[in-house]
Amino acid sequence: MTAAIIIDGKEVAKSIRQGLRPRIAKLKENEIVPGLAAVLVGDNPASQTYVNSKAKACDKLGMYSEVIRKPASLSQEELIEIVEGLNANRKIHGILVQSPLPEQIDEPEVTVHLSPEKDVDGFHPFNVGQMLIGRGKLLPCTPHGIIKLLEYYEISTEGKEAVVVGRSNIVGKPVAVLLMQKGKMANATVTIAHSRTSNLREVCGRADILIAAIGRANFINADMVKEGAVVIDVGINRIDDPNREKGYRLVGDVDFESVKEKASYITPVPGGVGPMTIAMLLSNTVTAAENIGC
Repeated sequence: MTAAIIIDGKEVAKSIRQGLRPRIAKLKENEIVPGLAAVLVGDNPASQTYVNSKAKACDKLGMYSEVIRKPASLSQEELIEIVEGLNANRKIHGILVQSPLPEQIDEPEVTVHLSPEKDVDGFHPFNVGQMLIGRGKLLPCTPHGIIKLLEYYEISTEGKEAVVVGRSNIVGKPVAVLLMQKGKMANATVTIAHSRTSNLREVCGRADILIAAIGRANFINADMVKEGAVVIDVGINRIDDPNREKGYRLVGDVDFESVKEKASYITPVPGGVGPMTIAMLLSNTVTAAENIGC
């Protein structure tokens, strides 16, 4: 078997952004400029980079964006006050509270105070419930991005056995829900596996579509992958590399070099799932602006 086809997340994300342009233009005809606000608490370098990337992406599409930066000492009450102010701000259609948050802040409690209409991360209980019953409009960005990757490469999910390794509220659970729905790019038989799963190697080896989101560098190796499987790597892990200028390099949860010789399709890290998260955030913001209409 030849080496796997590389799923280019940058290419797919570019296609999605291009598809947003006519929708943004139509909104502007009605004097609506889609607006995204990101709230950054603390000085986490990865979070700062991520938020800056979102602001630049908005600017390139002619969307409005603002970043609210607050010190790590910010109280939960102060953060909720900021969120409620953004709920009432007519220029803002999407609100993102960047994770991770300082330990004094209860993240789920903050999420509950977001207006569901502006919850472009798709984590508000209302939006999670809508997703669960197949009526979600604002879907979690990374899971929805994974579905869009499969769709772009015309990878069928119908009747396929999908294994999701990881059970986080951000990726594992929602992507499992999306894959098991009735409808296009769904109808899969889904297993959620995790660190406590017995015979994890055997479970992964059954997968036609394997989604790795466990947060362990190079955890999934070729012995755990079925011949011809589609492998989606959500992980982003830093490992030491003295040969790199920064002293480290990024790898996924999948041992890319060994697995690519066995899989039919595979996402790289970086450049696979990552670019899709921002693209779907922009898409959700435009959808929110269309729904809110002000």
